[in-house]
Amino acid sequence: MVAAFGIAAGSATINIATLLGVGLILTQAAWAMGVLRLIGAGYLLWLAYGAFRKAVHPPAIAARKVRQRSLPRRFMAGYALQVTNPKALIFWLAIASVGATQGGGAPIVIAFVIGAFAISFAAHGAWAMLLSSAPIRKAYAHGRRWIEAGLGAFFVFAAWKLATAR
Repeated sequence: MVAAFGIAAGSATINIATLLGVGLILTQAAWAMGVLRLIGAGYLLWLAYGAFRKAVHPPAIAARKVRQRSLPRRFMAGYALQVTNPKALIFWLAIASVGATQGGGAPIVIAFVIGAFAISFAAHGAWAMLLSSAPIRKAYAHGRRWIEAGLGAFFVFAAWKLATAR
């Protein structure tokens, strides 16, 4: 949950950076959004390739011993994971490009940043709790080929939609 808190802080950081200027750049240079869409589509195709590869040749699943880390290190691991995550960066750039807070004033911007943090923490915390449960791990191990194939198909579809969006 501490790592999920770090991920949420990373989401808020990207959100603030985007609100401070990257969105403005994208609204002034339409070509930049097109390039960003194509880069995003390429990245989604890479994720699809990885998912299909795991569906065909699933790697062995083995539990490993988790190193004990201090709470600040767990927080920083989550934070670093989020602020270097290409999907998160592209997500916030896309949000900024549609003017999510444009003309709303300081209260709207503050609510937007706090909401982004809260949603990120709730979602990543829920995923952490859910995916660490024994029944979910067992279900994934049983159906992982189909799950990976489904993810691959979804990533291909999302890449196509992103690349062809107007």
